[in-house]
Amino acid sequence: MRPTSSSAGSGTGTVTTAVPARLDRLPWSRWHWMIVIGLGTVWILDGLEVTIVGNVAGRLAEEGSGLDITAAQVTGVAAALYVAGACLGALFFGWLTDRYGRKKLFMITLAVYLGATAMTALSFESWWFFLFRFLTGFGIGGEYAAINSAIDELIPSLYRGRVDLIINGSYWLGAIGGALLSIVMLDTDIFPKDLGWRLSFALGVVLGLVILLVRRHVPESLRWQFIHGHSEEAEELVTSVEREIEKEKGTELPPPAGEITIEQRKSIGFGTIATTVFGRYPRRAVLGLSLFIGQAFLYNAITFGFGTILITFFDVPTGSTGYYFAVIAAGNFLGPLLLGRLFDTVGRRIMIAGTYLLSGVLLFGTAWLFGRGSLSAATLTACWCVVLFFASTGASSAYLTVSEIFPMETRAMAIAFFYALGTAAGGISGPLVFAELTESGVVGDTVLAFQIGAGLMCAAGIVAAFLAVNAERRSLEDIAEPLSAVRDSKGSAQD
Repeated sequence: MRPTSSSAGSGTGTVTTAVPARLDRLPWSRWHWMIVIGLGTVWILDGLEVTIVGNVAGRLAEEGSGLDITAAQVTGVAAALYVAGACLGALFFGWLTDRYGRKKLFMITLAVYLGATAMTALSFESWWFFLFRFLTGFGIGGEYAAINSAIDELIPSLYRGRVDLIINGSYWLGAIGGALLSIVMLDTDIFPKDLGWRLSFALGVVLGLVILLVRRHVPESLRWQFIHGHSEEAEELVTSVEREIEKEKGTELPPPAGEITIEQRKSIGFGTIATTVFGRYPRRAVLGLSLFIGQAFLYNAITFGFGTILITFFDVPTGSTGYYFAVIAAGNFLGPLLLGRLFDTVGRRIMIAGTYLLSGVLLFGTAWLFGRGSLSAATLTACWCVVLFFASTGASSAYLTVSEIFPMETRAMAIAFFYALGTAAGGISGPLVFAELTESGVVGDTVLAFQIGAGLMCAAGIVAAFLAVNAERRSLEDIAEPLSAVRDSKGSAQD
C-alpha cells in the first residue's frame, strides 16, 4: 500500500509526504521521455538562434542586407545585449518560478522568447535588432531557471546527472541545425540578401510553436506543489504516474524509501534565499559562481565570434562558416551525450573538475598552435571540436550543479542568480572584449582571447576539485534539506 500525505488539502500547514522518494524510485518510462521532449528541446531552439546570429554576422554587415550594422556590432553589442537580457530574465522569472510554480513560468518564458524572435526577423533598423535580441535573451534566461529546476525535480536521482547534461547539451543540436541552415539561407542564389537571414529566425519561431504545444502536457513540479500547499494535487499526479508506469513495465513498483515532513508556505523572501545560499552554503556558492564564470566567458566570448575568426584569419567565405561551426557543434553535443553517464557513476567531483581542467589545458595548446601559425581553418576547427567536447560537458554540469545543491525553495532563484552573475561577468564582457580582439586581424590578440578563456576554465576546474558536491544518485532532499522541513527534538529533519 502506497504511503500518502497528511494535510488539510490545498493551502498551508504541516504535511508528511513520500512524494520525493516515490519519484526517485521510478524506472525510466514514456512519462520521463515526455518531460525531456517538452522541456529539453527548447535548448535546441536556443542553439539554433545563437548560431544563426553568429553565422549571419558577416551577411548583416554587407550592403543590401536590410540593416545598417557591422559584424562587430552583431557579435559584440547584440551578443552582449542578448546575454544581458538573459541575466535579467533569469533573475526576474527565477523569482516568479519559485513563487508561482515551474509550469506557469516555463510556458510564459517560451512565449516571450518566441515573440521576440519573431520580431527580430522583422528588424528594419539596428536599434530594433538590438532591442529584440535583448528581449529574446530575457525569455531564454527565464527558461534556464524554470526548466532546469523542473527537470531535476521530476527526474529520478539515478538518472538525474546524465539527463540534465544531455538536455543542456542538446543546445548544440540546434547549433548544428543553425550552422547548416545558415548555409542555405545565406546562399544568394536561393534567397536575396535581405530575406534569407529573416527566414532563419522565422523558422525558429515555427519550431518553437511545436514545442509549446508539447509542453502543455508537462506537469507542474510535484516537489513544488507539496511545499506550496498543493499536496493533494501532488499525490494525485504521482499516483497516476505510478499506475501508468506499472502498466507500461508490467510489474509492481517497490515501496518508497521514506517520507519527509514539511511546513508548507506560499513564498520565500529574497532575504531568506540570500541567507541560505551564502550563509548556510558559502562553499557551494563559490563553486557555482566559479563554474558559471568559466564556462560563460569561454562560450559567450569565443563561440559568438568563431565565424569572424574564420573570415578574418583564414579568408573563409561568409556563406561557408556554417560548415565549420557544424563540426564544433557536433563535438559539443557528443561530450554530454557520451560522458553524461559517468557523472552518475564515476561521480560529480571527478567529472566536473576533469572536464573543466582538460578543456582549459587543450585550449591553451590550441592558442599556442594558433600563435605559431600552425593551424588552418580545418585544423583550428578540429582543435576546437576536441576542446569543446570536454568544455560542453563541463558547462552543462554547471547548470546541473546549481540546480541540485541548494534547497528546494531556493532552487530556481539559485539557478537564476548564478547564471546571471556568472554570465554577466563572462558573457557580457566576453563578447565586447573578444569582438575587438578577434576582429583586429592581429594574431596575438586572438591568442590572448583563447588564453583568457582557457585560464578561467582551469581555475574553475581547480575550485571544483576541492568544493564539488558528491550528489550522484542522491535525492535532492538529501543533498540540501528543504528550508520547510520540520525538525525533530534532536534538531534533524524528520524522515
